[in-house]
Amino acid sequence: MMLLLNIGEVKSNNIVTKNNILLVDDEPDLTFTLKYILKAYNFTVDTFTDPTIALKSFKINFYDLVILDIKMRKMDGFQLYTKIREKDPKVKICFLTATAIFTEEFKKSILKLDKNIDKDFVIQKPISREDLIKRITWVMNRDNEEIICIN
Repeated sequence: MMLLLNIGEVKSNNIVTKNNILLVDDEPDLTFTLKYILKAYNFTVDTFTDPTIALKSFKINFYDLVILDIKMRKMDGFQLYTKIREKDPKVKICFLTATAIFTEEFKKSILKLDKNIDKDFVIQKPISREDLIKRITWVMNRDNEEIICIN
């Protein structure tokens, strides 16, 4: 099921922030909880637990931020990243994972994307409600540079 409510923009510290977020994680409890938190802060959130359905439902130039879990069944976050980037090269994308350190496998996957990852864009599970909102607001207020958030 996809929620398609666009309630406009959120004003935060006199900065206008667009608010459409796509969240893809194969853990239904996590997607439900994150959506509940984000909606309480006036973000519009579409959630999917199946990355293939998320890709089919992805709307070009609609989302201001995409948050992808890295380890998912059917398609991992890096594969989904590549396919979304083909459709919409300007959307800001964050990776979300419980991995606390950069493992060798993780580093190799990043190198395959040919991206330089800035640790300032890390969203780490678990994360407090306040830190989640601060991080997402910060990322969404960034200029239209390509942003990759990694945890």
